[in-house]
Amino acid sequence: MINSQADLDDSAVALAAASAGADVVRTLYGRRLTRIDKGGGDFATAADVAAEKAILAVIRAARPDDAVLGEEGGQQGAAQAARQWLVDPLCGTLNYAVGNMLVAVNVALRGGAAAVADPFSGEVFCTDGERAWVRHDGADAPLVPTSATRLVDVNLDPPFPGAPGFRAVDLLAQPDFVERFRPRVVSTTLALAWVAAGKRAAYVTDGRDLSGSVHFAAGIALCRAAGCVVTGVDGAPLGPAGRGLVVASDHETHRLLMSMIRDSGT
Repeated sequence: MINSQADLDDSAVALAAASAGADVVRTLYGRRLTRIDKGGGDFATAADVAAEKAILAVIRAARPDDAVLGEEGGQQGAAQAARQWLVDPLCGTLNYAVGNMLVAVNVALRGGAAAVADPFSGEVFCTDGERAWVRHDGADAPLVPTSATRLVDVNLDPPFPGAPGFRAVDLLAQPDFVERFRPRVVSTTLALAWVAAGKRAAYVTDGRDLSGSVHFAAGIALCRAAGCVVTGVDGAPLGPAGRGLVVASDHETHRLLMSMIRDSGT
């Protein structure tokens, strides 16, 4: 239980909320869960819904006046509120539903603190908007990006709003990409936290403006605070006119990926 929740700073609220969601996801893992059809092949499970309720309980106790946009529950409070939390209670639902443990719990205060919890490793990746760290077994360590692994996660999930100009899958056919990097497909935005932590060199996805997405906001905040290079697939800053997302551990990795993306036709 959390004591004096109203006294927590925003990063502690994000960490506590993500941890609460992760506890639910871990507890319900492996059970036969009800699926909620969202159309287009997408669905949620009872674990998504239960985890979001646990997250909201923490946020409501600590920040009762804040608005929340949840993946499952939608908008609560004014959409244009000065303080809005973005919640994705189980990113990687298809992985989870088939017994794959590659999932993330994402909680972000728009423009501020954020946390990404890995329910199965026990790691919670956090930022207060300036610093970035990972908490594991009660100990904190700074997040240090590096391209040493050469592993690049590429989001292959449809739809592809940028097609036919560019799809992340197009990188896999680039000879330079194959020569310099090794692709991975984690199918969850846990991969963004891994870029911040040095477990991945970069992450690439097609899309429109992802800066306010419940799926991506927490990971983007982590990567920025850790010192990663964060842009759209066209190299432009993220924002209303943005396209997709390229997060690289350093400027050289970002430069190489942007060159390959341009060669793909974007």
